[in-house]
Amino acid sequence: MKNWIRLVCGAVVLAGATGAALWAQEKVPLELKLPAPTLKGTPEDLPSGPNIEPLSDKPRAPFLVPKGVKNVALGKPVTASVQPFTGELSQITDGKKEAFDYDAVEFRRGTQWIQVDLGQPHEIYAVVMWHDHRYIQVFHDVIVQVSNDPEFREGVITLFNNDSDNSSGLGVGTDREYFETHEGKIVDGKGVKARYVRCYTRGSSQSALNCWQELEVYALPAS
Repeated sequence: MKNWIRLVCGAVVLAGATGAALWAQEKVPLELKLPAPTLKGTPEDLPSGPNIEPLSDKPRAPFLVPKGVKNVALGKPVTASVQPFTGELSQITDGKKEAFDYDAVEFRRGTQWIQVDLGQPHEIYAVVMWHDHRYIQVFHDVIVQVSNDPEFREGVITLFNNDSDNSSGLGVGTDREYFETHEGKIVDGKGVKARYVRCYTRGSSQSALNCWQELEVYALPAS
């Protein structure tokens, strides 16, 4: 009788664990609140090459994430390698990302980074970036890293790196450069658990300066 009870209880526990796993695996398209497309035309002298994704005029394919993810970066504190000379760091997580000059946060030239403190570790499934879609341009050395160390000295995981020549000194990246549009860039977080998100740039095809409009992090609380 006792063995039968143990078996039944074990089955209930197993069923519960299986149900939880199935819930965690349920995927839905990531819903983003996109800004309006820029009204400026496409320049004729756009950069090109094998390391640059072609500019597409078709809507982006759905990006699937676990049901229930939220933008946990909204309103969170932002730090940076240098202070911006235009705009405020808080604008990078304020939810505003239209192609207006007052929504742009600009930094000096060279490799610079911005960092968001999510407040606690999260399971990160998507990092979405808008650097500057006021113009059709390509930002260089776009690198996205996460860690539980605010100094990024240990436990660093790189989610995206298109620095093909290691000019920023963080390793040679294998991702391709891409054109800035109102859709932003989605980086797969793959469910990694981290509290801090740090993102690098090193100027663009339009300017040697660095710029940010918005950073969003879609995640679930870490179990």
